[in-house]
Amino acid sequence: MTPQRYLLAQAYNNAWANHRLLKACGELSREELDATRISFFPSIIHTLNHILTVDWLYISGLEGDCLGPAAFEPEIPCPLFADLDREQRAADRRLIDHCRSLDEKTIAEDIRIPRRTFVQVEPADRLLMHLFQHQIHHRGQVHAMLSGTTVQPPQLDEFFCKGEDQLRQQDFAELGFTEAMIWS
Repeated sequence: MTPQRYLLAQAYNNAWANHRLLKACGELSREELDATRISFFPSIIHTLNHILTVDWLYISGLEGDCLGPAAFEPEIPCPLFADLDREQRAADRRLIDHCRSLDEKTIAEDIRIPRRTFVQVEPADRLLMHLFQHQIHHRGQVHAMLSGTTVQPPQLDEFFCKGEDQLRQQDFAELGFTEAMIWS
């Protein structure tokens, strides 16, 4: 598997995990989304917004026009779940499209991420690996917070095992994904 194919598979897996998590969170009441919980961020909606704003930061950098610190203003840009759901799904599609466009040159290009006091410079492949790890970390926090709600946390620890395609058929149909999009 080439590095480009690996990162594309990671982008699809990221979108699939977000889909499962957002589907579960979409069943929560406004009160449950906003309720104070024990985690790095104080609520489910706050954590989901952090996942989104970090996507905005890094995806805009990968696309060549980084938002910088403005990606985090306001800290909760989507207090309403429907808005967050729409924006996260759009960010997931942008990330997949970017990873699909990677080649040997662009995968190694330095990406500049303006921070408040410095400019972070990372090769695209390392930035993407960081982004995927970051999102896994915070989805795990939301998953744990869901345990204290009326909604059962979804399975998020799967990748695309060859013999388990039937387990993701419904999600893939909802997302418009096919196995061929990932592996061909």
